Amino acid sequence: MTPLFDDDAATAAPGASPVTKNRDDAFARLLLSSHRRLTGTPLYPSEPGGDLARRLYADAPFGLLAHDTSADPVFVYANRTAQQCFEYSWAEFVRLPSRLSAEAEGQSDREELVRSVTEHGYASGYRGLRIAKSGRRFWIEDVTMWNLVDDDGTHHGQAAVFRSWTDLSRGRADG
Repeated sequence: MTPLFDDDAATAAPGASPVTKNRDDAFARLLLSSHRRLTGTPLYPSEPGGDLARRLYADAPFGLLAHDTSADPVFVYANRTAQQCFEYSWAEFVRLPSRLSAEAEGQSDREELVRSVTEHGYASGYRGLRIAKSGRRFWIEDVTMWNLVDDDGTHHGQAAVFRSWTDLSRGRADG
């Protein structure tokens, strides 16, 4: 199987190049199918049609992130909503170790979530304090995190969706 995550992914956002379209579509299908398989529910209330990669990246009304399987996992995906919340560009996000999305005080809480997902396939109902590039702090809420496992059983990492968020300095800011 061709790896879904590779170094050229850092150069362009999903769907930005005809060269990456097949890989982007495959990753969008992996996000959707693994979420449905593990949680028993669709990521979207009704699965989007058309250009899945573009719809998840540009049109989704929630933040969507994914990291790889390395010892210190690095983000390999962040949709536009997640980029806006965390204040990182695509190129910055896909080089960021996922642990850096939480402040030092929140690391044990985040690590516990990651461990639980690794063991059980997914976890939902999580709420965690996160930090943006500028240092702004915000809560991600109504979070579901799941293992990215393809139809052949290959583990590609983990993904998380957050359906609302609260900026600590300005009140509610969800989509």
